[in-house]
Amino acid sequence: MTPDETTAGGVEPLSGETVRHGTGVNSDRAFPTDGHPDNLDPFVLFERFYIDPDKGFPMHPHKGFEIVSYMIEGGMEHADSLGVEHTAREDEAMRITTGSGIRHSEFPADGEACNGLQLWVNLPREEKEADPDYVDASAEELPTSELDGATVTTVVGEGSPIELHTPMEYLDVRVTDGWTWEIPDEWTGFLYGVEGSGTVRDAAGDDADAAREFSAGDVLPNADARDVIVESDEGEELRFVAVSGRPHGEPIRQQGPFVL
Repeated sequence: MTPDETTAGGVEPLSGETVRHGTGVNSDRAFPTDGHPDNLDPFVLFERFYIDPDKGFPMHPHKGFEIVSYMIEGGMEHADSLGVEHTAREDEAMRITTGSGIRHSEFPADGEACNGLQLWVNLPREEKEADPDYVDASAEELPTSELDGATVTTVVGEGSPIELHTPMEYLDVRVTDGWTWEIPDEWTGFLYGVEGSGTVRDAAGDDADAAREFSAGDVLPNADARDVIVESDEGEELRFVAVSGRPHGEPIRQQGPFVL
């Protein structure tokens, strides 16, 4: 689907685009891309990365934003200029506040490939020079709720040890029937498909025909805080992340690894 198509209810998933980083790491990027060239204030970018055993990111600098990495498969070794060394594995998360500046590296663990999700969140202007910081969370530390038709793990939000300078929520959702995504008024957000297939539609609409296909690698931007109903295909589990946050209302000026 293309971004200029219109649908009932305004629910329009887009396909992610492949990005090949200079270090040989491939990513499926949700935004910004040719199909969705804008950031989603307060979010700078989001992508699913795939790192082969002989690839990775050597020590490199960042500043001016926060990074949330969430592992889908395998392990990723992190080291940084704060002296932190940590390996994040499946369903585990790391948060880096780059602030005034930090250097870090990312390589696959155990000589095996890994893949995961990485989100960049802008720091508000008054926090750009914040002290760099790091925190991680094991799968057991991330709260999980069993709902009727879905299982929801909170990566960032109520009960999670992962906190950012920006009020936000990051949910890992596995739907076997249906689930309604509700975000606060005036927040911005997006859905990103991880595994499986299903449909999405505006919760305010009455027309089931307004449902649109949604599967792994798709992104659904949600800039106007509408509620969205997500349903899996019959007999299949649909896994996706639902991310939302309060916009800063400030320009996002990205220059490579820096967000000014």
